[in-house]
Amino acid sequence: MANEEDDPVVQEIKPKQQKVELEMAIDTLNPNYCRSKGEQIALNVDGACADESSTYSSKLMDKQTFCSSQSTSNTARYAAALYRQGELHLTPLHGILQLRPSFSYLDKADAKHREREAANEAGDSSQDEAEEDVKQITVRFSRPESEQARQRRVQSYEFLQKKHAEEPWVHLHYYGLRDSRSEHERQYLLCQGSSGVENTELVKSPSEYLMMLMPPSPEEEKDKPVAPSNVLSMAQLRTLPLADQIKILMKNVKVMPFANLMSLLGPSIDSVAVLRGIQKVAMLVQGNWVVKSDILYPKDSSSPHSGVPAEVLCRGRDFVMWKFTQSRWVVRKEVAAVTKLCTEDVKDFLEHMAVVRINKGWEFILPYDGEFIKKHPDVVQRQHMLWSGIQAKLEKVYNLVKETLPKKPDGQSGPTGLVSGDQRVQVARSKAQQNHALLERELQRRKEQVRASTVLPGVRIKEEPVSEEGEEEEEQEAEDEEPMDTSLGGGLHSRLANGLPGGRVAGGDSFNGHPPPGCAGTPVARELRAFVEATFQRQFVLTLSELKRLFNLHLASLPPGHTLFSGISDRMLQDTVLAAGCKQILVPFPPQTAASPDEQKVFALWESGDMSDQHRQVLLEIFSKNYRVRRNMIQSRLTQECGEDLSKQEVDKVLKDCCVSYGGMWYLKGTVQS
Repeated sequence: MANEEDDPVVQEIKPKQQKVELEMAIDTLNPNYCRSKGEQIALNVDGACADESSTYSSKLMDKQTFCSSQSTSNTARYAAALYRQGELHLTPLHGILQLRPSFSYLDKADAKHREREAANEAGDSSQDEAEEDVKQITVRFSRPESEQARQRRVQSYEFLQKKHAEEPWVHLHYYGLRDSRSEHERQYLLCQGSSGVENTELVKSPSEYLMMLMPPSPEEEKDKPVAPSNVLSMAQLRTLPLADQIKILMKNVKVMPFANLMSLLGPSIDSVAVLRGIQKVAMLVQGNWVVKSDILYPKDSSSPHSGVPAEVLCRGRDFVMWKFTQSRWVVRKEVAAVTKLCTEDVKDFLEHMAVVRINKGWEFILPYDGEFIKKHPDVVQRQHMLWSGIQAKLEKVYNLVKETLPKKPDGQSGPTGLVSGDQRVQVARSKAQQNHALLERELQRRKEQVRASTVLPGVRIKEEPVSEEGEEEEEQEAEDEEPMDTSLGGGLHSRLANGLPGGRVAGGDSFNGHPPPGCAGTPVARELRAFVEATFQRQFVLTLSELKRLFNLHLASLPPGHTLFSGISDRMLQDTVLAAGCKQILVPFPPQTAASPDEQKVFALWESGDMSDQHRQVLLEIFSKNYRVRRNMIQSRLTQECGEDLSKQEVDKVLKDCCVSYGGMWYLKGTVQS
């Protein structure tokens, strides 16, 4: 202990939460109480002499101590329920303690027994032993206790036990179940609301409520038996994202037709999403999908046979896959001669995607899938381009000579319809050209129907020939079109006619080939109008840049082929915003601002139908003349326009809806430049 002050503290362990002890009296007059057993226990604990320090002063076990223990670590899953008058009232629990009998008196009895035995042994031995010799003793004076030593002593188990034993008992008074005090406390378990009108979240299904009340415990998930790494049940697979399901299936199966993959994923899965996902983890070989090499051989892995790094293994396996795109047969010795890999590695490559035939070589394991090739020519063309890039890389690495397709061995004929990638692309392109005229006629017919359904009385629409060049010019003109002027006019309560200039409404002009958003009969206009109204009901102030970002997120959540994918220009989006009852706020940005033009276009919902419309309009009028404003100015202007009875909560609400605070100043949302 000489270097006690220099000894560093490695770790400090905080004591656990103190336990709660409850001492309850035992009814010794009850006929079920064994009096002789109670006296024996008191005698063993306190001995024959009873004093103030005795546990049982009445020489009878007349009380029992209960000690608390933490029943669960996660109390967020539990609630106290009270059912009254057809209503279920739930109160969340923040702590649960379980009381169990404490048998500390048995420890005292054992200690007393050991003391008596030690005293008896000392008495017997003293009669036989002679008087002990006088021994020299050394006296040491303890030095002052250091701070670290004091902290260790305070945190020790003995000190905590001693402190716990010295804590005085607190006398409690028990109230029965029917007592008025108990009934008063029970009222706190009832919801104090007058009605259930405010419970707007009670719109979930019973299973969702059950999941909210009893979420899966992480401890239970850890206790589940872990399956082997190469075993995966379909039930576990269905819980994963679609991309992970495809990756796991392809990594385990190696080669699979697209139809089999769809059957494993389930009938509710969209085939377009599966096609997108499969192209990230597999390559198309003879109409079937083969898992990519970098999926099987990650970056930092190596061969278990030769120790070759993953990059070399991926290159060799890509060569085998490319050979199977050229022919159904591959000879192992030729692959080994080109890739310079050991026999075991090459054999692993071939076993992934082929079966051996005696005296013939290795044949691709699955038959040619001509149905997939015919059904998805766009995927075939994309895969052909990828294989062309891989072929160029392999030719450079292995010094291959560009040759025509290898000839099939004598007597071996490929399956019916087995053609190269170039030939398949040519077939798909010719079919597309044949259907081009039919598609143009269908497009012309649909446009005529749209024009007929959206034409206004007394308005003539100029007919123009439909061609690819004309459509491209129209799209270019729509993109180059300058945004319309939506400046605020007049005072605070001025209005625009439906948010659009009068001439535009009467004229019935089209935007990028679409009818104006005001025409409710157009599906595109209805969908766009619904998106704009729903967005501004949630966020009262938006810049054009933020609105476009939210619209792109909305498009990403829509299924393929939705009407909004037909093309929405910035002009069409702005006109729809104005038509939905919003106004453009001309915020005076500072000259040195870094905001883009789309960030300087600010739109706000003018009327939402709630009580804060007038307050919001006053606030927007302030920001049409000021880039940033102090709160006291907003408070005084609102009080001047709306009256003296304006509360702080109402001011906070309108500021929260429309503004953001930065550096002690208030800005409209989206306009602050940090």
